[in-house]
Amino acid sequence: MPLGPSVYPDEEIEGVTQSADTPTAQQTIPEGIEEHSVTISMAAAAAAGIPAVAARTSKTSIYSQETRSPLSSTFNLRFPSRPSFPKCPSFSRSPPEPLLSTAPRAAVTPSSPSPTTFHGPCYVIGDNIDTDQIIPAEHLTLVPSKPDEYQKLGSLALCGLPSSAYPIPFVLSGAASTPFPIVIAGANFGCGSSREHAPVALGAAGVWAVVAEYYARIFFRNSVSTGEMFPLESEKTVIWKECTTGDIVTVDLDERWLTNHTTGKEYRLKPIGDAGPVIEAGGIFAYARKTGMIASASTA
Repeated sequence: MPLGPSVYPDEEIEGVTQSADTPTAQQTIPEGIEEHSVTISMAAAAAAGIPAVAARTSKTSIYSQETRSPLSSTFNLRFPSRPSFPKCPSFSRSPPEPLLSTAPRAAVTPSSPSPTTFHGPCYVIGDNIDTDQIIPAEHLTLVPSKPDEYQKLGSLALCGLPSSAYPIPFVLSGAASTPFPIVIAGANFGCGSSREHAPVALGAAGVWAVVAEYYARIFFRNSVSTGEMFPLESEKTVIWKECTTGDIVTVDLDERWLTNHTTGKEYRLKPIGDAGPVIEAGGIFAYARKTGMIASASTA
């Protein structure tokens, strides 16, 4: 095969003399030397009787004669084996406790309320129940500190609800209290005016707790200050759409669960925090006396 000019002028290789003036030199790869062996070094090429020019010939000129890949050469290529490592132990994470369950936590029999557990039928209302629906403005002349007027406020609780949307009255006609000690409401419960009569009316009617998505800020504060009932919030939204007035429910403050025994569903409640002890004591002034912040009535 034709080879290019040697870069070694006047160099004699096995009786073949080639000067710098000679443009080309015709040399033939001796028989017995495989094509795939031409990648050997110059020194090995000279020892094998191959001209130095052939040793520097590109692989392309050799492999162009056959459609053969350089990886198919006679060289036995070896690569280091892949190290083996011990398998990491597998871990399984249990799913988080669901907010909603299809089975009740425990069967609860009706009983009198304790400071941490309330049980009875619930009254269900929707979103944006304002204070004028809880106790209309014309009844704000009633003084809660007077026992008879306090009882009157209870008989008027939620009397502002439209009968078309709520055909079952919260307090039956002629009754002083409600048969529904637990109220389940939607979002923004207690919006509207800042009247303290709203939580007082619910407490006077016999409500132990209201479970809503969230409250108007002033209504929540008035509920804690008066200590009339627990304003609880649910972690799951729109639970009022999954409950019906008259469902038997249990509110567990310690475990933070609302259990609907009628449907068999459970709902997680948000912690009430430091407001809990204030409500348990009966309001902000009762809590201050209980903790010694102010003198009690007996020692004053």
